Amino acid sequence: MSDPIAERRAGSAHVDDQPRPGRWLALSVLVLAVLLVGVDATVLGLATPFLSEDLKPSGTQLLWIGDIYSFVIAGLLVSMGSLGDRIGRKKLLLIGSVAFGALSVLAAYATSPSMMIIARGLQGVAGATLMPSTLALIRNLFHDPKERSLAVGIWGAMASAGTAVGPVLGGFLLGHFWWGSVFLINLPVMALLVVVGAKVIPESRNPDPGPWDVPSVVLSLVGIVGVVYAIKEAAVHGFRWDIGPAAVIGVLALLLFVRRQHTLASPLLNMKLFQHRGFSGAVLADLLTILGLSGLVFFLSQFLQMVQMRSPFNAGLVELPAAVGAVGAGLAAGWVARRLSVRLVVAGGLAVVGLSLAGCMALHADTGTLALCVILFVVGVGAGFAFTVTADVILSSVPKEEAGSASAVSETAYELGAALGIALLGSIVTSMYQGFSVPAGVPEHAAEAARSSLGGAVDAAAHLPAEQGAALLKAAQDSFVNGVDTAAGLGAVVLLGAAVAAWFLLRGQTLADSAEPQPAPEAEAAPVAGSGSTAGGPNGHP
Repeated sequence: MSDPIAERRAGSAHVDDQPRPGRWLALSVLVLAVLLVGVDATVLGLATPFLSEDLKPSGTQLLWIGDIYSFVIAGLLVSMGSLGDRIGRKKLLLIGSVAFGALSVLAAYATSPSMMIIARGLQGVAGATLMPSTLALIRNLFHDPKERSLAVGIWGAMASAGTAVGPVLGGFLLGHFWWGSVFLINLPVMALLVVVGAKVIPESRNPDPGPWDVPSVVLSLVGIVGVVYAIKEAAVHGFRWDIGPAAVIGVLALLLFVRRQHTLASPLLNMKLFQHRGFSGAVLADLLTILGLSGLVFFLSQFLQMVQMRSPFNAGLVELPAAVGAVGAGLAAGWVARRLSVRLVVAGGLAVVGLSLAGCMALHADTGTLALCVILFVVGVGAGFAFTVTADVILSSVPKEEAGSASAVSETAYELGAALGIALLGSIVTSMYQGFSVPAGVPEHAAEAARSSLGGAVDAAAHLPAEQGAALLKAAQDSFVNGVDTAAGLGAVVLLGAAVAAWFLLRGQTLADSAEPQPAPEAEAAPVAGSGSTAGGPNGHP
């Protein structure tokens, strides 16, 4: 049986694969969007206390302000990646960039919680156009696999840098300006991206995309948002009446989505991509890695600011070594993977992260800055190697025409992994934290506030007599640290499991050394650019 992916690849073998002039300048513009998304994902958490004081949101509204961006972006990634394949990735990127900038202004000057929720939700729509578009454009800008590996490394490095710079930059802005400034920093970056990008980024699209199937878009959105909502809400609030129906509706919508894709001549997402072991293995490795890491990332900021009592700026500086390690490893990942092997670099990187998380089980309130920086640097190195190579494998495993959809799958795995990680590991931390013993004599209202969250304990302790407040805060902090240590241990188990899975699933996978088109034999799953063949494998390739 012939493979449509192989047929399309063979049919496009005549395409001119000469290096595109100006591709590195175009890359420098593309990574601005990645940097911005990374910054935007982290600065809101720092601004939340200031925003709460000004807008006076209810507890439910505050949760929606924090969550709706990720709900919407997760639900629309696959749809937007497929839309870019159809209408043009450059066009979608520029439209999304303009919209993201305009909506940043709306968020910065929001005058009510409802206005902020709407602005963040619409930002999620715009944000969903950015990440898949940038990675797909890299796939089409860089035909030479070695150059593409370096470009993907730079892309990943900027994503890591944005996530790490966010707390530092946010801490500085919040120390000198009002909370809306964390949104306005998007404007100059977006303006530069649009003005320069319009000139230097070449357009690319699927030459024969077929129609954009709206029912599939709706099913994808309902399915992913339903599942992510149920997971996150269950982690934060426990099981409520609405969580079960949301989960059921989400799962049913995803099953219908998959079934529909198999019946369409031009599916929103080509499910045959998952028949390639390299593609599936890389996506699974990403999902498990984020699942294991997200618990640490989610609670680390609270640990630094409310257990070690660091300022937001200082906490951001402590987290910076993770980005330094990820940047360095990302830039070297392609070179190392070609000289060793893809599975060794990915599995080894994940194992390093897992062992580092195991080291985090020894965290306590007095853990020194140097020890924290070393652990985070090693985490960054391992993650930088793993994520860069898996992104390269995902891009190399699909025809250029479907790069947007493939990139969106990678980003969706990230969002789902984060939701699952925060839900599973977060519920463990929360349950362990809420069970701590309140010192004798603490008023009931203060005890309830302290048990609700660590932030509540800090606030309650500030309104008690000094000795009593210190005892309450110490008990809450010790309980929180015990929960974080346990979550770190479970995260380590997940990461080491991901390393084992990557070792087997990426067996025989290689990164190509040249852009020479590969012949496509009539196999169940044809070899793809960037993959090596494996003797005796059921598919003839990884």
